Amino acid sequence: MERRQEWIGLTLCLFMFLTDPGFTSSIIEGPRNLTVLAGSAAQFNCTVSEGWDVLIWLFNGNPRLTLLSDGKTYISPRYSQKGYSTDGRFTSELTISDVQLNDSGQIKCSIQNEEDDMYAFLTVQVNGSLNIKNSNFTVRKNQTIEVTCEALGWAPAPQISWTGSNILINNSMYITDQSQGLNGLYDEESTLTLTPLANVTVTCLAAIDALSKPQNASATVTVYEPPPIESDNNEDGRIRTIILAVVLPVVGLLLLILIILLIVCCCKRRKESSYQKEVQRNVSERETNRNLETTGGRGYENNGYSPEEDMSAEKMSGDSTFPKMSSSVYRPKQGLDMSPAPKVPYNRDNEVLPSRTTAYPTKSRQIRNVTHV
Repeated sequence: MERRQEWIGLTLCLFMFLTDPGFTSSIIEGPRNLTVLAGSAAQFNCTVSEGWDVLIWLFNGNPRLTLLSDGKTYISPRYSQKGYSTDGRFTSELTISDVQLNDSGQIKCSIQNEEDDMYAFLTVQVNGSLNIKNSNFTVRKNQTIEVTCEALGWAPAPQISWTGSNILINNSMYITDQSQGLNGLYDEESTLTLTPLANVTVTCLAAIDALSKPQNASATVTVYEPPPIESDNNEDGRIRTIILAVVLPVVGLLLLILIILLIVCCCKRRKESSYQKEVQRNVSERETNRNLETTGGRGYENNGYSPEEDMSAEKMSGDSTFPKMSSSVYRPKQGLDMSPAPKVPYNRDNEVLPSRTTAYPTKSRQIRNVTHV
């Protein structure tokens, strides 16, 4: 209800003074552009000459505060004003409290003379958060590291920069990515690539116009000297020892398995070779026996031959042409088919009975040597 009355009063005053042709006042100095942080207060001044009757402050064309020369005011929430009169001039100081991002816009001071209306712009900015993900680093000398800085919830997007020991770092050493959320605020991430030679403190800076000085976040980088080369050699030797301790047993086990396999293969081959030799020998013996049995029946046998009888016949005949028999001429061997000499028949008185066989002449008797094939 009160707000409706304020709007009615502002409208009546505006209509009354718009229809009054007697005003001769002018604006001497109007408001100036202003940039403030969200949550703070914004102040604008408007100075007019004497003779003014009504002064109106408008935001984006909408009246927010109306001031009459008799001291009456019609104001909207969060808007207020103070007036000062010096040397025939009147200054109205407008204050907007707790400004927000949507309060950005045009602010106009008007005394109902369109030629003298003056305006300025209000810019509201949001100061977000700034931090470095890891605030302390311990690295070896000449080791390259990355330091990441996050700026969250800013409006507009801040300008990111880096310093090392208070010395500005070239922007080619860091990369900054930017994104905007649904609430209109910006997030940024800046990554610095650094290869320190000594201890250094790096600082991330985020700047916007509403800040008198950039917001900052720092990180400490501690650099240590690499261990001596001898230590590296000892470490390498320790590593080699561990590797040998692991590899040598494995290699030895593999060699043992290989030797066992070779021995087994050799024994198997020897057994097979002995078996084959035995088989071949048996086969050879069988063939030899078969040949002997085959050739034993081919010679001419004289079953009635007696060497004593030959020698007696030689003595009686005195024939020197008959060949002398030697014990080495005829030697029966195993395998030959030797039949026993025929038995001489005797009677009861131990007298020799006459034989039925025909006696061969001594001179025509021929003795053949039995040969073995």
